[in-house]
Amino acid sequence: MKICSDYETVIGLEVHIQLNTKTKLFCSCSVEFGEKPNTNVCPVCLGFPGVLPVLNDNAVHLAIKAALALNCSIQSISTFARKHYFYPDLPKGYQITQYEKPLAKNGFLMVGDKKIRIRRLHLEEDAGKLLHTPNATLIDFNRCGVPLVEVVTEPDISSPEEAVAFLSELRNILRYLEVSSGDMEKGHLRCEPNISLKKGNILGTRREIKNLNSLKSVREALNYEIATQRAILESGGKIVQKTLLWDEAEKKTLPMREKEEAEDYRYFPEPDLPPLVIREEEIEEIKKTIPELPGEKKKRFVASYSLSEKEAEILIREKALADYYEEVIAHGEKPTTEFYKLSASWIINEVGRILNEENIPITQFKISPPQLAQLLNFLKEGKITQRAAKDVFFKMAREGKSAKEIIEREGLEKKVDEQELEITVKEVLKENPEVISSYKKGKTTVIEFLLGQVMKKTKGRFPPNQVREKILENLKSHTEC
Repeated sequence: MKICSDYETVIGLEVHIQLNTKTKLFCSCSVEFGEKPNTNVCPVCLGFPGVLPVLNDNAVHLAIKAALALNCSIQSISTFARKHYFYPDLPKGYQITQYEKPLAKNGFLMVGDKKIRIRRLHLEEDAGKLLHTPNATLIDFNRCGVPLVEVVTEPDISSPEEAVAFLSELRNILRYLEVSSGDMEKGHLRCEPNISLKKGNILGTRREIKNLNSLKSVREALNYEIATQRAILESGGKIVQKTLLWDEAEKKTLPMREKEEAEDYRYFPEPDLPPLVIREEEIEEIKKTIPELPGEKKKRFVASYSLSEKEAEILIREKALADYYEEVIAHGEKPTTEFYKLSASWIINEVGRILNEENIPITQFKISPPQLAQLLNFLKEGKITQRAAKDVFFKMAREGKSAKEIIEREGLEKKVDEQELEITVKEVLKENPEVISSYKKGKTTVIEFLLGQVMKKTKGRFPPNQVREKILENLKSHTEC
């Protein structure tokens, strides 16, 4: 498919996020995932005549927490509305949401160096779920009334990669806040992108893709739709505004319905719910519960622990992993920059390998932070070799025993022959008189060269720190001569 390069991609996202509450937004039914179909229901969430909704205070608290973390302005008064449309999994025939006066607006999220503006964040209830079979469509109403926040961005996103980066950052923030699990596979975070192409100052017709539930689907669906719109425009065709579905098997978008506008939903004020009034004191109290967020933590890890941007980014992707790292370094003996970087390397590479192979979170990892710190202390002090350390590490992960126990059992601790080391150092110095001369002139970097020569002669059997000390001791005697 030929692609024109003079079109600019314009993407806005609508993200639906399930809140971490125990009960639904307007009734006391459980929100537990995976229950038997149509068991977590009651007359309120099924929309029986005469029933009245009661707002879940915890859902409001979590929504405000999310809004503050996304730099939104909390509205002192927000209102609920009925959004009317007929769909089989919406038993009331309308959805209770917020329209003219949302809970929060005018926020932003930084993705790298780019600011993605957030137009609004509002509360609403979820609909049910349709299960399509060859002979019938089944309806599960368990999700009806589950509390959601919807985050609507401005059309500031310029590529599928940027959209995925935004969603990844948003999900990470939600998890740090414990506002939502962000589990896309369970429908706890769903994305509906709006895509249009812009040429010069002319913005094209936008189309929406509904209910994408994985980052992979978001990337693939956006790439497909962008290519499709470009091909239509290049051939002289016209983009028709519509709502699309993503066919995961066929890897293409399919038309769902003509795109609705706000007037099609016949919004009107929800008569059974009073305005939601948020006092400034409540906002201040919720602010106190917001932890250090991923972006702040990344900057601190780089500044405090001398990590690279990439290392810090990997470690802060999950709060539990970042906490694990900080607990490891807290148990380091006289932790230094060397130990900070050594710990990061082992967690990213060795720990990460086991987590991926066993498909487990860090909270289920058998080696505790103090245990890993003990192993790395042995390695840093030169008591065991790198190869032995890795062998001990994997035995620790299998057996759950400490590094000290395994090292003693296996007889892996280095035995240092002081006399042999002394003789080898003197040999190296005798073979390199010009290096001694350079050291006397103030060139201290030659120590690393000498260290390498000693390690080579002894085949790495001596701890580097001890070799370095022995070299310095002998150089001192040469300098004093």
